[in-house]
Amino acid sequence: MSREAPPELLGQLPARPRRQLMALAGPLLGLALIIFAGGVAEYFKDGTLNYWSPQNQCLILTQTVTVMAGAIGMTMIIIAGGIDLSCGSVIALASVSAAWMVRYFAPPGVAHLGGTEGLWIPAVAMLVGVAVGTAAGTGNGLLITRLGLVPFIVTLGMMSFARGAAKGIAKQQRIDAPVNWISDFTGFNITLADFDWTWGPFSWRGPVATSTAVVVTLVLAMIVAVMLTRTRFGRHIFAIGSNEATARLCGVHVERTKLWIYGLAGSFFGLGGLVDYGRLTVGDPTTAMGKELDIIAAVVIGGGSLNGGVGSIAGSLIGALLMAQLRNMCARLDLQNFWQEIVIGIVLVVAVKVDQMRQKRRS
Repeated sequence: MSREAPPELLGQLPARPRRQLMALAGPLLGLALIIFAGGVAEYFKDGTLNYWSPQNQCLILTQTVTVMAGAIGMTMIIIAGGIDLSCGSVIALASVSAAWMVRYFAPPGVAHLGGTEGLWIPAVAMLVGVAVGTAAGTGNGLLITRLGLVPFIVTLGMMSFARGAAKGIAKQQRIDAPVNWISDFTGFNITLADFDWTWGPFSWRGPVATSTAVVVTLVLAMIVAVMLTRTRFGRHIFAIGSNEATARLCGVHVERTKLWIYGLAGSFFGLGGLVDYGRLTVGDPTTAMGKELDIIAAVVIGGGSLNGGVGSIAGSLIGALLMAQLRNMCARLDLQNFWQEIVIGIVLVVAVKVDQMRQKRRS
């Protein structure tokens, strides 16, 4: 008898394109309303429309790459019915590890890496950062599958372990490494257009740029989206999240699939750490504090279900952008940071409630 069951027996499979678009309608509408409200609020505050400017929108996109990278990995975990609370700490550990590698191999007293060393040292640091994230994710997967522990507890422990390891590597301080091309990778190094637009008293002028990190993250997002919707591995992820027992009876290697899921997610957390390091230009062990909440919220706001079996990469990216728009709007309105946290918390609760209503309607 074949070990592979027909797709229709593997629980809830990825939605058809029309259903996927309908599922994205809510997050897209929310994103559009936030963008509209941000521009209107800024106009009534100081009479400008800079919030809607292409420069500001590209700035928001570039600033949210870390959350977007983490949300890609978290989407796979949440679809499979799991959770990972350690992603923020893993981002910090990957960032510190990359910075430590650059400083370790760089010649003493050099402020800017150039020549051959300026090429291979950052490349090795990037590989180490991704490898550290992958190792942390694989460790989570091994503890969950081999010891039968609850993902919440395992990843809570990894959150503390990774944060402590980051502080230990950095010796409780920032790691100042020579400037290298990782900063260019995350900086505004791709010019998209040069605007010269005037409408009455309003004008948008200047170049519009984004970073290579944005392009790489979006390309990886498309690859993972295709994997989730068009491959056997993706069907197995949805099947495990929908009904793990049924998936096991249908021949899905649940433990092996979960191990791959957490390992792949860890690699995306490592990528987020590299982006964070490039943006800050230092390895900061205290970075990404609370970032796990932003990443999980992005997936939930984008239509992912904490019950498992539901979610999409496109929705998670929209959720990440929605939160970034909220933060940018609050900053432009000169609202204090605690108001930003309050707003994000309200949006998350509303998103979870909408998910519950959606689940009841489906059942």
